[in-house]
Amino acid sequence: MAALGWLTPRRRSATARSVLAGEASAEAARKSSREAPPAAVPEPVFPVLGDDRAAAFFDLDNTVMQGAALFHFGRGLYKRKFFETRDLARFAWQQAWFRLAGVEDPEHMQEARDSALSIVKGHRVAELETIGEEIYDEYMADRIWPGTRALAQAHLDAGQKVWLVTAAPVEIAQVIARRLGLTGALGTVAESVGGVYTGKLVGEPLHGPAKAEAVRALAAAEGLDLSRCAAYSDSHNDIPMLSLVGHPYAINPDAKLRKHAREQDWRLRDYRTGRKAAKVGIPAAAGVGAVAGGTAAAIALSRRRR
Repeated sequence: MAALGWLTPRRRSATARSVLAGEASAEAARKSSREAPPAAVPEPVFPVLGDDRAAAFFDLDNTVMQGAALFHFGRGLYKRKFFETRDLARFAWQQAWFRLAGVEDPEHMQEARDSALSIVKGHRVAELETIGEEIYDEYMADRIWPGTRALAQAHLDAGQKVWLVTAAPVEIAQVIARRLGLTGALGTVAESVGGVYTGKLVGEPLHGPAKAEAVRALAAAEGLDLSRCAAYSDSHNDIPMLSLVGHPYAINPDAKLRKHAREQDWRLRDYRTGRKAAKVGIPAAAGVGAVAGGTAAAIALSRRRR
């Protein structure tokens, strides 16, 4: 302050206040910069444009489509008289078991699958494919989640392949994939000989760990890098598939998947409205047997509306 001695007392006072104000302001600025949170880093653009070693895998039921594909397929089969009245009681109790027990008892699973497969036994594959096209227009087209559809389109726009992965019959899954403009579909394969269903499965329903195996096999065949791929599902049953990829997403997740996703810091998206999504139809655990249970439920709905 000695340098200010030549100034009048009033000028010295004003200048001192200016210096003090400047120093205080500078200190406040430095303090603020130390305490301020770091600037948010923009999320990397995903999916990456032109990354041909990446792909996306989407579960179907309650992820891409509201409700279960097998439920809607069952409605279509009943409408076309694939079922007889005497079958309904057996189908209904099998469906009740899955809904109430909530477990995959091997004996009941096998019985339910046998019942469902007996429905298509002797029918031509081409016939079911044609019916699948009709059923999509009747029951499924209006039940596609716009949000999930946009996610799939983002991958397509980036030049990546997009596959459905579902326990639904592969013929139905392929119809849905084609109608949505997706690359293709992985689904449960029913045995056929000469283009006619035998009433048996090739292996097991594409459910749980089987989905992960299917994705792994497809990735190897397509030359994909799973660490650059994405997978989307609503169900904890698909954690094996979601855990395979570098970009897992929980879409409209059930309670177990939501908890797991939060623990693993996976991304979540929920396109449902209301406190809790109403799930139409059947639990995924029913596998192919859900066709029968879904049909029984559809009949009950039909009777209530009369």
